[in-house]
This record gives sequence, structure tokens and C-alpha cells, in this order.
Amino acid sequence: MLEADRGQTAITIHIVDSTGYENWLLAQPENVRIVLSAQRFTGASDSLAVISLSDSWSAVVGVKDAADLKTWCLARAAELLPEGTYRLAEGVSPGPAALGWLLAHYAFDRYKPDAKPTGPRILLTADLARIESTIREAEAVTLVRDLVNTPAADMGPSELEAEAEKVAKTYNGVLTVTKGHNLETGYPMIHAVGIAADKKNAPRLIEVEWGSTTHPLVAIIGKGVVFDSGGLDIKPSSGMRNMKKDMGGAAHALALAQLIMQSRLPVRLHLLIPAVENAISGNAFRPGDILTSRKGLTVEVANTDAEGRLVLADALTKAAEGDPALIIDFATLTGAARVALGPDLPATFANDDALADAVLKSGVAEDDPLWRLPLHAGYDDMLKSEIADLNNSPDSGFAGATTAALFLQKFVAPTNPWLHLDTFAWRPSSKPGRPKGGEALGLRAVWAMLQDRFPR
Repeated sequence: MLEADRGQTAITIHIVDSTGYENWLLAQPENVRIVLSAQRFTGASDSLAVISLSDSWSAVVGVKDAADLKTWCLARAAELLPEGTYRLAEGVSPGPAALGWLLAHYAFDRYKPDAKPTGPRILLTADLARIESTIREAEAVTLVRDLVNTPAADMGPSELEAEAEKVAKTYNGVLTVTKGHNLETGYPMIHAVGIAADKKNAPRLIEVEWGSTTHPLVAIIGKGVVFDSGGLDIKPSSGMRNMKKDMGGAAHALALAQLIMQSRLPVRLHLLIPAVENAISGNAFRPGDILTSRKGLTVEVANTDAEGRLVLADALTKAAEGDPALIIDFATLTGAARVALGPDLPATFANDDALADAVLKSGVAEDDPLWRLPLHAGYDDMLKSEIADLNNSPDSGFAGATTAALFLQKFVAPTNPWLHLDTFAWRPSSKPGRPKGGEALGLRAVWAMLQDRFPR
């Protein structure tokens, strides 16, 4: 689907935009102008036309800016064109658009055994240095999409563990899983949130360690709530419908870990996934319960549907114990972030301005945008409890994404640069190369930042 251009026979794709289309058209033979006019082609973004000649054919693709190809500008063409091998005209390099071309091939058909996949559309490129890295990024995004799209019945804590084990074995990482009594005593909030699930879906902390001890330690944490009923503060059915995606943070973290190991980034990786199901049974944790965290801080449970921050808190505490050079967590944490920023923009928090600036810059460069929200210390009072150190869910309803991030910050050492992404991990409607369903949002931005921060 992406190959080195060595002069193979290929179908030509002409790239145009609406501002330059008329000049391009004037330079074409009359028969080409007639064919394109008949198709009412104007060079508009995401449009496609076909030029059929006596012994060959080519395609014309409209993009926003023909001089600056962005990630998704060829995705629509890749979805519509038939199986074959293609080359951009006049030696144009697809650049970042090669990723969108690859991801346009994605389809989640695990539960459609009779689905007939379309044949590959191979894009040739002379930019040989980009091929391998682009394929790796496409594989990472695909991993996120597949994990999030898989229903909770087939993607419980044990299946998340199996996915982490697969990645660890592939790249010689060391897998550690803590559950049962050791989880209850060592990570009591992870245990409390997940204890109501059945035995198969018993809560656990999944860890993968990789890399040389001579390299900087980077901890990556992903919220792995495989299904969130809301617990005893049960969600309405409409709010529960897509809660298979509540492990989207874990999917992002695992995909980022895969990129780090594949690329042999010079870091010492510590991946942590607290994997639980927030279920309902007689032993479920209750509103009003006081939980003692791994750090020793006590937390009053104001709402059992604010469970993600509880499991992340114990994982963050464990990560901080290693005194890492950087801590990153991904979580589908708050509806407040979606109300503020919509589905496409992960709410981004950082205790280090330079770190925040770097990842925001990478997000723009990679067409994977983020938006920073404040860790406003003035809202710390909202987390107060009359009978415990902290309250997990302020009653006011104000600044929900920020108060959740402030809660997490209590479990991170101030000396550790920390980045928190409150991501949706879901696309509510389709766009070219990005079908409705599980989605990697913020993954590529963080990956680009890491490559700049820890160059090979």
C-alpha cells in the first residue's frame, strides 16, 4: 500500500487545488478538458475525477493546497480508486499524505466474516526515508482503532493483558501483571473500582518495561476501563452505549509503547495500564466510601462514575516512584472535555510549560491537534472533602476536565514533567480516512514530541 518508487508501471494521479485548477486545465489537451468538464470537476478539496484515454487512464484529485499536502488530503481518493498501483504526477512526493492514504484502507470487519475487502491501492513514493516510519504510524493508529472498536465482551482486562503481552514479546519487553491480593494491598483504588466484575474480568495492573537503564525513564499510563456502567451511580443507557471505548487511553498508551519499541527510541520505557471493568454487584464500591490510595492519600467517593481518575491515581503513583524524566497519561476521562472542545481535540494538561508548548507544536505539525487547558490551582478547593484528603468528583459541575486533571496531579511528583491527555478516542461520524468508531487522537502528536525530545 506504500512502496518505494523504482520506476514501476503505475497509474498517474494529478494533484490540483481550486485556486490553481484553471491554469492547470488550460495546459491540458482538449479531450482532457472535455472529460473533466463533463464530470463537473472543479478541483475542490476531496474531489476526484478520472481521465480515460484510448490505452490508459489517470486520476485528478482535488486538495486544499497542492503545494502543501496534508495528512488526509489523499484519503478520499484512496477510498474511491480501484485496486492498483499509483504515482503522483510530476515527481510530487505524498509526504504526510502517505499516512492518510494508508489509513483509508482501514476497516473493522472482525464481526463480518463475509465482508469482501477491497484490493490494495499501492502508492509509490521516492521518499524512501519516510516509508518505514509512515507504516509504523499507520500500524499504531490501526491498533488503537481495533482495540477501541472491539466490544467489551471480547476486550476485557484479560484481553488487554494479552495485547500487552503480544507487544512485549515482539520487542523483548518484560511484562508484569499484578492482581488479586497483591493488587488489593498495593493498588487499592484499582482493586476497589474493578472488584465488582466477574473473575474473568478481574482488575489488574499491567506493566511493560523495555530499554536500557542508561537511557532516560519515560512512563506512559493508559486508562484501561474496558467498560464503564457508571457503577452504582449508573449511567443512563444512552451514556453507556459506547462505553467499550473507555479503555481508549490504554489503547493509545499501548500503541505509543509499540512505536517506541519498534523505533528503538533511546528511552527506558515503563508502560502502565490499570485494567478494570466498572461493574455493578453486591461488592461494588459505593458513593460515600473512603478509599486509601497507593500514595496514602484518602479519597471520598462522591460518584462511582468518576472511576477513571481513581485507577489512574494508583498507576501514576507507581510511575512516579521510579523518578522518570517524563510521565504521559492518556485517558477518556471527562465529558466536560468533550463539551469544551468537541470530539477532535484532546484536552491537554501539563505541569511544565516547555513540555506543553512542544507537544502542541507537534500536534500542529502532524495534523493531530491538541488544545491546552489550565491546571488552575484556584480550583483545588473543589477537591476538598470534610472527611478525607480528597473528593473524587466535585459537586459544582464547574471545570470538570480541569478538576479531574488537578486530582491526578496530586499523585505526580512536582519534579516530574507530566502530560495528561483527556482524549475522546472515538469518531462520531466518518471523514476521509477516518471511519466512525475508535480513533487515535493525540497519539501522533505525542509521538512526534518524543522523537524530538529523545533523538536517535
